[in-house]
Amino acid sequence: MNIINYKKGARGLYKVTVDNGKTLSLYEDTILKFELLLKKSILESELKEINDYNLECDVYYVALNNIKARFKSTYDLKDFLKKKEYPIDLIEKAINKLIKQGYLNDRSFAKSYINNQIITTNKGPLKIEKELSDKKIDIDIIKEEIEIYEEEIQIEKINKLIKKGLKTNKSRGGVILKQKICNDLKLLGYETFLINKIILTYTFENDNLIAKKEYEKLFKRLSRKYSGNELKNKIREKLYQKGLYYEEE
Repeated sequence: MNIINYKKGARGLYKVTVDNGKTLSLYEDTILKFELLLKKSILESELKEINDYNLECDVYYVALNNIKARFKSTYDLKDFLKKKEYPIDLIEKAINKLIKQGYLNDRSFAKSYINNQIITTNKGPLKIEKELSDKKIDIDIIKEEIEIYEEEIQIEKINKLIKKGLKTNKSRGGVILKQKICNDLKLLGYETFLINKIILTYTFENDNLIAKKEYEKLFKRLSRKYSGNELKNKIREKLYQKGLYYEEE
């Protein structure tokens, strides 16, 4: 097959037109490896080898462009390539090549990921560690890199979250509100000992305005079914479940 035309296309590919009317999309690497610019022809016997090598190039460049667009862990990149149904051996080859070239580095990814989460989210270290573990980052790398999340930064975030919880609270009080804020902080990934240490500096008392509002809502709803002392007891029970106390004067 004689080559009659080369035309550069997108993504570093060249459209190579041969005299039988076929058009091949080949990477520059493939063209150079098989010296197609010099030979100006493709033998039928080497066509499979050319296509196989071109597929290898395709896996590599798709992977490279993907991590250039968004920094990824080795696991995430491998998962991305698997979803494209590339052969496993070519995926491994591309991954190893990118690691050697320094484009793919799980330690650098972990460092960048942790910094980003500290700056842009309220997540605590335990949650960030879990997310990195889910991305199959080595546990030793995680433990070493999470050290940048200093306790001082965590304390500042916890204080802000507690104050926000107190400010935005509309229906709880006392120990119930305190427990809710503690649970929210644990879910965000802060360590229990640090939460307890900080939350002890705050006072959680009955908020009369909230208690009155809740009382009125409960009275309106429960008075349809109860009356007298039974109604009062039911209201007290519901208020207690929210950590509130209120008696109508």
